[in-house]
Amino acid sequence: MGIYIDCPAIKRSCVASLLVLILSVASHRLSAQTPAAPVPEWALPGSPTHHQIPPPADFHRPSTNFDTPIGIFQGQSDIGSAVVPGSASYDASTKRYTISSAGYNIWYSRDEFRYLWKKMSGDASLAADVTFPDAKGYGDRKAVLVIRQSLEDDSKEAVVAQHGAGLIHLAQRTDKGAMMKDMQFRFGGTLAGVNAKRIGVEKHGDSIAIFISLTGEPMHQFGPPITMHFDEPFYVGIGFCSHLPDTLDTAVLSDVVLDRSAGKVR
Repeated sequence: MGIYIDCPAIKRSCVASLLVLILSVASHRLSAQTPAAPVPEWALPGSPTHHQIPPPADFHRPSTNFDTPIGIFQGQSDIGSAVVPGSASYDASTKRYTISSAGYNIWYSRDEFRYLWKKMSGDASLAADVTFPDAKGYGDRKAVLVIRQSLEDDSKEAVVAQHGAGLIHLAQRTDKGAMMKDMQFRFGGTLAGVNAKRIGVEKHGDSIAIFISLTGEPMHQFGPPITMHFDEPFYVGIGFCSHLPDTLDTAVLSDVVLDRSAGKVR
């Protein structure tokens, strides 16, 4: 049985309320993709007509931090507060972390990315499977495993990254505000378009090493470690950067294992 309302005033009120609801939802969706600030030219991604360059030495944005636990992590942050806010969710049934983020890069002297973190001391082992739901996303986007001294945008850090185009690398910012340096391992030739199935990072004292599994074989160290000292406590976690300063993209990190000891990357 339906209810028929033959009252113009009530009809007008219902229509007005519906319009307010529609506009509110549309505004929320638009705000998630609308930059809160203009994008500097230096932050634009590389192209045939443009070369991305380091930010000015005095350029910073405070990170936006949330102390709400998510999965095994204590909190999350928009490191460097990209002009479009990021987000993250955790599905306990599938053990999947879905991370959406804009951000011009995790590189140079400062970063912009969504970071899920846990404060730790001593040794640590961290590993995750990485997938990109949109296969056509920007090739230099990065899903990352990160050890950071702080949540500031120019923090000292060690980063293991899985790029959308198949590059993996172990990179380091040796001091606060320093330029990043890395050891690159490129998948090319007969492995073109093949991403590592699983990536890992291990902190053993001041030694930081990258681990990989290409096709599901046991995780194994890839190349020599780097040496970095972190004061305790430090932050360990996972993250993602679209490499597009004002455009959200998404990475999924699953079967994440975080252990408070070395030798546990698996």
